[in-house]
Amino acid sequence: MTLIKSISGIRGTIGGQPGDNLTPIDAVKFAAAYGIWLKGYSKKDDLKVVIGRDARLSGEMIQNLVVSTLVGLGIDVIDLDLSTTPTVEIAVPLEKADGGIILTASHNPKQWNALKLLNQKGEFLNAEEGALILEIAEKEDFTFAEVDDLGSITKNDSYIDIHIDEVLNLSLVDAETIRKAKFKVVVDGVNSTGGIAIPKLLKELGVEVVELYCDPTGHFPHNPEPLKEHLGDICALVLKEEADFGIVVDPDVDRLAFISNDGEMFGEEYTLVACADYVLGKTKGSTVSNLSSSRALSDVTEKHGGTYEAAAVGEVNVVTKMKATNAVIGGEGNGGIIYPESHYGRDSLVGTALFLMLMAEKGGTVAELRASYPSYYMSKKKIQLTPGLDVDGILKAMADKYQSEDISTIDGVKIDFPENWVHLRKSNTEPIIRIYTEAKSQSEADELADRIIDEIKAVAGI
Repeated sequence: MTLIKSISGIRGTIGGQPGDNLTPIDAVKFAAAYGIWLKGYSKKDDLKVVIGRDARLSGEMIQNLVVSTLVGLGIDVIDLDLSTTPTVEIAVPLEKADGGIILTASHNPKQWNALKLLNQKGEFLNAEEGALILEIAEKEDFTFAEVDDLGSITKNDSYIDIHIDEVLNLSLVDAETIRKAKFKVVVDGVNSTGGIAIPKLLKELGVEVVELYCDPTGHFPHNPEPLKEHLGDICALVLKEEADFGIVVDPDVDRLAFISNDGEMFGEEYTLVACADYVLGKTKGSTVSNLSSSRALSDVTEKHGGTYEAAAVGEVNVVTKMKATNAVIGGEGNGGIIYPESHYGRDSLVGTALFLMLMAEKGGTVAELRASYPSYYMSKKKIQLTPGLDVDGILKAMADKYQSEDISTIDGVKIDFPENWVHLRKSNTEPIIRIYTEAKSQSEADELADRIIDEIKAVAGI
């Protein structure tokens, strides 16, 4: 069992001992720390926070604890109940709230849950803010409100519908164009809130929907991370139903993957590539993804005459870079679409609508669309190091070894070779270096990773 405290929130497994797992005591402590930080940050007497959760089994328990803690601090709560991460993100500014908390462990299995913390813009906190909340939690210096000053709870279950309306009103989304295409789509909502939101959106757009695992019970029917090895059921159903494609989301609906009409994975890395292809065809500008995302986004951006920039891994880093470059679209290679006209957060509803527009205007099949993009293949490996080794020194030695290549050191070491790349990142919690590579064939990506692992071992003397 595990409890992970990071600048983006607290994440852990349910049950067990406080401090080692996400117990009720830990949920209260970190909700209180967030509330205390918010009071100091906002310098306001009357505070309002939006709370929403995915459908996982522990969600209602954690929600009750978090909501009651904030009320106990004198903070008013807008309770969205079952919701999605991007829905909470858009609700915060619409409600003129001071912050938000999303109760979800994203793609982690059912025993996990988490508190994801937002600022008044509905965006994730930066590193400095997150570190301060961890410090407050550690000290447990909490002062709660007296009885006449307790916060209030307002329940509002309309925000998924409001979110859908926001998507339909985007300038590059035309519902009539999508309706005319008469799409048939299979949706795997992994029995969480994507099973509510995605079918609703599709039906508003005139799409025929075949629902698979769309009952928000929290009983995930397969590992909820939307990877090929977990998605055999929807791949088979797309073929059986002769659907145009399939849509898969994770439990909190910020990661989006497509299944092509031939029952094959479109590729999570290519979700952003396809959405960017559509947006860049209408809006000239730059794009951003993180250093571990596919080179295909850079290729498509350059095809449209735009400029691509890479950010350190982490949504907050991508958003910061997007703002700095005024990017028209960005995100992460895990299927996360960030479209600033909507909001600065990964949003599968927005991604779905943009993809439908691309297919409606381009015509042809999803498999044909995928074949039209540059093909890259990734390898993701790791190397276990002996505790006590100087990991930073090892990474510096690798950067020095390849100093004649195109190198980035903003997040570990990324070495861009002409035909492929490798990204080396150290773990913050254990002596591990993660090795990500991308090349034009799987064997080449694997061989590059193995070569770099051998070189790291030689540098480390192991």
